[in-house]
Amino acid sequence: MAYRKLGRDNKHRRSMLATLTKQVIMNESITTTETRAKEARKFIDKMITYGKKGDLVSRRKALAFLHNDKVVVDKVFSDLAKRYENRNGGYTQIHKLTERRGDDSLMVLLKLVDSSENKEETK
Repeated sequence: MAYRKLGRDNKHRRSMLATLTKQVIMNESITTTETRAKEARKFIDKMITYGKKGDLVSRRKALAFLHNDKVVVDKVFSDLAKRYENRNGGYTQIHKLTERRGDDSLMVLLKLVDSSENKEETK
């Protein structure tokens, strides 16, 4: 499987992607660079798929990847699994914004699909 190294060693890259995944799950959107968003999207989709399975093995895999953050894992398994139960993938969207001022990296908005529409329905 080909992946982006993002200019970091293995431990730092894994930790950064886990943190990005946690932030997207909790806030439902995040602004980051395009390459980081494209790489984090794979892990966000994997966590939601684990939540849809709902078994103990999937919960333990999600906990292991997300640094034992039980609040995030509970949100995945209770809220997001129900929200995306009829969807077979593609739980995230990437919207291009502008270039970052310091190094001209393309900034994007990485967000969960239908996050604003479902929030309005629950209210």
